[in-house]
Amino acid sequence: MSQLSGNEKKLGSKEIINLEQTYGARNYHPLPMVFSKAEGPYVWDPEGNKYMDFLCAYSAVNQGHCHPKIVKALCDQAQRLTLSSRAFYNDVFGKYAKYVTEYFGYEMVLPMNTGAEAVETGIKLARKWGYLKKGIPEDKAIVISCRNNFHGRTMTAVSMSTDSDSRVGFGPYVPCVGPVCPVTKEVVEYNSIEDLKKALEAHGPHIAAFLVEPIQGEAGINVPDDGYLGKVHELCKKHNVLLIADEIQTGLARTGKMLCQEHDGVRADIVLLGKALSGGIYPVSAVLADRYIMSCIKPGEHGSTYGGNPLGCAVAIAALEVIKEENLVERAAVLGEKFRTALRNINSPLIQLVRGRGLLNALVIDESQSNKTAWQLCLLLKSRGLLAKPTHVNIIRLAPTLNISEEELMRGVQIIEQSLKDVVNMKAEDIPGFLEDLKQSQH
Repeated sequence: MSQLSGNEKKLGSKEIINLEQTYGARNYHPLPMVFSKAEGPYVWDPEGNKYMDFLCAYSAVNQGHCHPKIVKALCDQAQRLTLSSRAFYNDVFGKYAKYVTEYFGYEMVLPMNTGAEAVETGIKLARKWGYLKKGIPEDKAIVISCRNNFHGRTMTAVSMSTDSDSRVGFGPYVPCVGPVCPVTKEVVEYNSIEDLKKALEAHGPHIAAFLVEPIQGEAGINVPDDGYLGKVHELCKKHNVLLIADEIQTGLARTGKMLCQEHDGVRADIVLLGKALSGGIYPVSAVLADRYIMSCIKPGEHGSTYGGNPLGCAVAIAALEVIKEENLVERAAVLGEKFRTALRNINSPLIQLVRGRGLLNALVIDESQSNKTAWQLCLLLKSRGLLAKPTHVNIIRLAPTLNISEEELMRGVQIIEQSLKDVVNMKAEDIPGFLEDLKQSQH
């Protein structure tokens, strides 16, 4: 057995990347950047270089990296009790359950660990409600979603997906879930009330729920028309269908509201939370609903060894307190407007579109205007101290921590503007990190 000693030589970025490439499953294609330390809106690599984080672990560290209050909650609780399982009560979960339900205005919570688990739980809960309360015939309950959705990469989630990278090669799929109507075979497009209306009219008696992201994150920060979610909610109520809001990436102050659904004045029947629910300190997710829905789940029908563990609960309470104490909702709203305005004022042929809400934003890159890709632009940004990563080839997601200062945010805009200007005339091989990344991707 190999052992690490306290005197072992500190590894550099290249060595660390080589270790991961050799021994880690290659289910991701990371930007060639190694995180070694982080604080607030910044991260450092093993060589001591400092970067502004504009990806934020896909919005998991809204409160900033290693927030001292959340870290303290973790350390304090870790010295007392970390795990009880749900075979017993513990002295933190009840306190957390009361706090989180009152915080968001729901009656009950079902605790899980990851976002994908919350999605699976929400779907199971909706189906059970459909059988017990709506009277859907056994094994016939449908959960509708939209094209280009992203709800994780578990089997149910990929069964709902239209992304070939997530879906192809993993069949057979879970039936009666996803954007394709089982009878009409028509696809429900995101932001299309008419498509949803047709689906509900065709299958309404058998539809338990409609699962939707208030803003599609992984698809490229697709922001629906104003009022879309409100109209969705009305249609769902008309057809006695539960609305499940996947707020895992959009919730917790990210878009300038505590929950993104609030932009349309909506209170979904089931809300899914994760990511920033722990401030990036520990895996915590949650499913929120009122008693008439949540009571459909009985003992033994669903659970998780770690769900509701005291360590995660203590961390989540602290993470939620930070959002209110530091006015992160208001900060995201105000800074987001200034950020988008500044990005739209950049004069670059590469910018096709700027879109977003709060501090969840995207630059759509027109790669036809240059022989450079969004990935190459992100490599250049990284070399200049700003971290971002493309999604769906040509869309760069920009989501800094919510405790970033206006000065820091505008410095980020300056880096983006100068990089857009410079990358057009650069040879690909002259972009720092390009050749090394190309070599790694070919192995």
